[in-house]
Amino acid sequence: MAKIIGIGNALVDILVHLDDENLLNELRLVKGGMTLIDDNALTHIRNMFARMHAQRATGGSASNTIHALSALGDATGFVGSVGDDDLGHFYASCMAERGIVANLSVQAGLSTGVASTFITPDGERTFATFLGAAAHVEAEGLRQLLDRQPEAEILHVEGYLVQDHDLILDILRTAKAAGLRVSYDLASWNIVRDDHDFIYDLVRDYVDIVFANEEEATAFSGKTDPNISLQHLGELTDIAVVKVGKRGAQAQQNFSDHSIYAFAPGLVRKAVDTTAAGDFFAAGFLHGLIHGESLRTCLHFGNCTAAEVIQVMGTQVSAERLRASLNSND
Repeated sequence: MAKIIGIGNALVDILVHLDDENLLNELRLVKGGMTLIDDNALTHIRNMFARMHAQRATGGSASNTIHALSALGDATGFVGSVGDDDLGHFYASCMAERGIVANLSVQAGLSTGVASTFITPDGERTFATFLGAAAHVEAEGLRQLLDRQPEAEILHVEGYLVQDHDLILDILRTAKAAGLRVSYDLASWNIVRDDHDFIYDLVRDYVDIVFANEEEATAFSGKTDPNISLQHLGELTDIAVVKVGKRGAQAQQNFSDHSIYAFAPGLVRKAVDTTAAGDFFAAGFLHGLIHGESLRTCLHFGNCTAAEVIQVMGTQVSAERLRASLNSND
């Protein structure tokens, strides 16, 4: 039965490699960020992709984390919304193959959400996201899944949902009323920057575990030093985690001023694509947490799972490879 449930945008990633950043500039996309686009922009991008080698995979931040947790052998569930189309069927079948207990509402007349993912030579990924049916995820779907999965312990929420204030408040209140610990990923530095005060209140009032990378932590705290950012986040929630790229990650627990650091030397042999690195980190960390591992081990697991997805195109890492990664030397 599901121990960790995710809720977020049910998206299909369409990924392409770029030779340079010219196309990002042409489309006015913020490198490393996520930009919401409309139908016209999606059609324009699809026409471009038709002339390029593109790959598809399940996407969406919380969805990626849940897929990785399932691959690690954990009992998982997911709440999202898709269209009644080829991409929606693809998304649902991938969930079923991984054994994820999914509550996917199907939106007639709407297209499944698409995250057009541009990967530059440095491995950085930039998203142009058409939400489509994904925007219709509802807290009611979470309540329905909790009725079927009362053993759930943690709800993992992606920060992109913050763009609908009423929705995310309903989700978080539902989770707390059910006695769940809330895990929250800040998602993107520009999301944090543009809605800082609201996100600050969410973290303070509802979140038990918060994940941020350096840029997101800076946007949240206003400080460029990740140690200060970590302390700032740690004052608001039980477990705060700041990822510092190839250097590893650090965490603070129980509102203390003492942080734990886990280095990640040599885990990535060749960086191919950073898509979902943060999502897979969250999966490794949460896997350790629900199995009673120390905070340092949780960080190490996060580093290992993130390293594996960085070395492949997209988000498809075999369960065997992902599980084996946890035995990497700390």
